[in-house]
Amino acid sequence: MRVCSFCHEEIEPGTGKMYVKRDGTIYFFCSSKCEKNMIKLGRVPRKVKWVKK
Repeated sequence: MRVCSFCHEEIEPGTGKMYVKRDGTIYFFCSSKCEKNMIKLGRVPRKVKWVKK
């Protein structure tokens, strides 16, 4: 089972999104909220309050 690269929640098979950067780094996201916070807004998960610690 995959884990979200931003919030570290488990992703059910058949759901979520995989994002591959040009340098080959692979990110898995459970929701568009996590994807936008990491890629578009450049936020760090440890500074976001709603992320599991």
